[in-house]
Amino acid sequence: MSTATETPAATDAKSEPNTITLNMGPQHPSTHGVLRLVMELDGEIVVSLRPVMGYLHTGMEKIMESKTFTKSITVTDRMDYMSPLGNNMAYVGAVERILGIDMPDRATTLRIIMLEVMRISSHLVWLGTHALDLGAMSVFLYCFREREKLLDLNDMIAGSRMTPSYFRVGGFYQDVPDTFVPAVRKFLSEFPSALAEYQNLLTKNRIFMKRTIGVGVLTGEQAVDLGCTGATLRGSNVNYDVRKAKPYLGYESYDFEVPLGKNGDVYDRYLVRIEEMKQSLRIIRQALDRLKPGPVRSSYPYLFPAKREDVKKGMEELIFHFKIMSEGFRVPAGDAYFSIESPKGELGFYVVADGGPKPYRVHVRPPSFIHLMALEPMAVGRLVSDTIACIGSIDIVLGEVDR
Repeated sequence: MSTATETPAATDAKSEPNTITLNMGPQHPSTHGVLRLVMELDGEIVVSLRPVMGYLHTGMEKIMESKTFTKSITVTDRMDYMSPLGNNMAYVGAVERILGIDMPDRATTLRIIMLEVMRISSHLVWLGTHALDLGAMSVFLYCFREREKLLDLNDMIAGSRMTPSYFRVGGFYQDVPDTFVPAVRKFLSEFPSALAEYQNLLTKNRIFMKRTIGVGVLTGEQAVDLGCTGATLRGSNVNYDVRKAKPYLGYESYDFEVPLGKNGDVYDRYLVRIEEMKQSLRIIRQALDRLKPGPVRSSYPYLFPAKREDVKKGMEELIFHFKIMSEGFRVPAGDAYFSIESPKGELGFYVVADGGPKPYRVHVRPPSFIHLMALEPMAVGRLVSDTIACIGSIDIVLGEVDR
């Protein structure tokens, strides 16, 4: 007795999917770094999307275990290099928490000023590149015009524009120069008109609105389940900001608002970050008004080298200078986690000390890495071109993702 069977050709034709696989990256300008996206497409519709990372892996967490607590600060600058001082703060904050350090008022106020300056600087890079991805070249040029002024502030305080490593465990190596406060106030007076210029170019631009409204929708529940923070979370109307939820540096005493979106789309995430820059200006103004003369270092002993004039006069100071620079200072055994509201979301450092001069273990909670997981639910069911808008809206940096 014979039975009807399908031919191999018929079987293959029946099981063959009607999709193609597209590799976007790892060398692609719109992935904002060395990122590869493996996309399954049905025509131009995204069926699935998988981020492939690791092309920029540097082993930063492991490197920090071989460096003294002070030298490890320079490693943090290279993670989110759009906000190096934010990385400094999360790391030194964890070490200071182990040490139980109390910071002088001037040091905490200066830290807040610089952190908010870095927030604006990072958002300017995001806004310029995001607009460029969607075809608005002029915005990119205008954003970098203002960012140059903020990089000049880094140069003014630390002698380096991109990787200043200005924060130290226990405060600062040296105070800001006399020209710093006038330069910041000058920026505060000039930036609102520049910000209005960006908004005039984009906010009601029909092409920009068509590319962003209703695109890359992420519900509040999805954002929470995925561990999103920052504007990616707040754009979905979830009110969480580390500066409010777990205040540090005295943020609880500053008057500012947490902007929220309504629809959780690319356009809302744009509006949230625009408003965040306005709130940063508000915080900086308050901090400048509070800034009073005083020390910028904690009184905790043996964290900093001796003063230069003392090194030239005393043998003990010279010996201590060489020992602190070569061997570093010791941190008692313990562990601590410290998180900040970085421009990209909650950035946290978990540091373990074993009583020696180097961290026993360092682990980072990077917002960019976590936000990449939100890319698939944003992009599936949309056009390939919408994926470009989605990537820009979560504001990733691959130095932090791969670290």
